[in-house]
Formats: sequence, C-alpha cells, structure tokens
Amino acid sequence: METAVLDGTGPARAIRAEVAAAAAELAAAGVPARLAVVVATDDESSAWYVRSIAKAAAKSGVECEVVDLGADASADRIREELAALSREPEVHGIILQTPLPPGADFEELASSIAPDKDVDGANPLSAGRLAAGLPAFPPATAAAVLAVLDHHGVPLAGRDCAVVSRSTVVGKPVAQLLLGRDATVMICHRHTADLAARTRTADVLVVAAGRPGLIAEQHVHRGSVVVDVGTNPTPDGGLVGDVDPAVAGRVAALTPVPGGVGPVTTALLLRHTVRAALAESGG
Repeated sequence: METAVLDGTGPARAIRAEVAAAAAELAAAGVPARLAVVVATDDESSAWYVRSIAKAAAKSGVECEVVDLGADASADRIREELAALSREPEVHGIILQTPLPPGADFEELASSIAPDKDVDGANPLSAGRLAAGLPAFPPATAAAVLAVLDHHGVPLAGRDCAVVSRSTVVGKPVAQLLLGRDATVMICHRHTADLAARTRTADVLVVAAGRPGLIAEQHVHRGSVVVDVGTNPTPDGGLVGDVDPAVAGRVAALTPVPGGVGPVTTALLLRHTVRAALAESGG
C-alpha cells in the first residue's frame, strides 16, 4: 500500500497567509496584534521553540514579546507576570512556556491567564469551556491535528478514532475536538491493557505519548490514518516521532516528524492571537 504523507507545510502556509492579512488590517486600524511568551527556563529545546514562534510572528506581522523571567523564577513571580500581562490592553495573546522551575505547577499558574488571551488553551477554564462545547481557544497542538486532517481531506464523522495520550495539552483536547466532529473516540495511555489490540481498530490514530517508536506495525491496520504528534530529540540533534517509520506502506496516511503537526501548531498560535485582537477591537 502506498502511504500518503500528511505534510503540515501546506496548511501552515495557508494559515500564516490568513494571519498576515488579518494582522495587516489590525495594524492599519491602530491595533497591532501582540503575543507575549512567558519563559522561566534555560532549556535549549524550549528556547528553540520560542525562537521559532518569534520568527513566525515577525513574518506574519504579529508583534511577539518574549518575557524571560529566568530559570530560578518563583511561582509567585510567574503568576504576577501572567496577571499583569492579562491586564495589559495592548497584549492580545499569552503563552506560558514549559518546562517550569521546580515547585511551579503549570495548571495553577495558567489559571492567571485571562481566558480571552489564553491562545494556547492553558487555563483550566478554557479546557472546561472546550469540553462543554463553548467558545474557547483549544491548545494549538490539539487544534493542529484537526487542521492537518482537514487540509488533506480526511473525514472524521462516524469514524473510529484512538488517541494515545491523556495529557491536557494534546490527548484530552484532541479527543474533545474529535467528538465535536462526530467521531467515536477512545483514549489510550500507559495503563491501557494490550495497546495494539485497541489502536488496531482505529480508522484515525493520534499519538502523543513522547515515546519514540511506541507505535509499530502491529498497532495499526491497513488503511488507517496516523497522526504522529511526538517530537523526541535524537543524539545527533534531530527529531523523531512516536511512530515507527516502518508503518509506512501499511497505513493509508502518516504525518512526518518533523514537518507534520509542528509547523501548523505555530501558525495556529498566531491565528488565535489575531482572533483575540479582532475580538478586543470589536472586529
């Protein structure tokens, strides 16, 4: 079987073009879209990701402020900064970057982000609204999964989907988004008995476990569509996903790592920011 590559370059490019047009209109109206990224780590992979956001923002006409509090910042200091940015009218989107210093709880701190500026769906209030089917920004990575599937014309309504992750960043919100598209969804995790027997029944399989090569040929059926959200660093500085490349040739479609969900995630963070700015301006 020939396996189609569900590349993220196309949807990311389309989203960035939409963002650039909206950002230009906002700037012309005197309301430049502005994103703030709060960082409290010296983790190099995190720094690389933040640089990629800032670079993409600059190309799209979105202002991006990186607020580096230092790796020794206290939870109180981080909370104060998030609250201050939430009160700042010129800031339309706020991201709290991970990892955080020891003793800092992500969910607790993210609750200080105003929901209307929570462009990465980190505030538990945003998660609750998403689960209830109310307007909210979903986590960008979760939304990117559906954006890639939509771009490549993968139908979801009535299909059996499995999500290998129960995280609040990907697993749970992806499941909610898939349910909202009338898919039947099963969530799997490290305590799932006989993972292969479960995932093999899925028409669409989304994997975000953070374990290289977790999903192999025995975990998929011929004709399934697999979205690999894993981004695991290799000793040579590269990235590999959670899906063994050997599944290519057995499945109908597969996202690449890198180049699949990743670029769409960054583009969606910017889309959410300009939408927040439009809402703030009454547009």
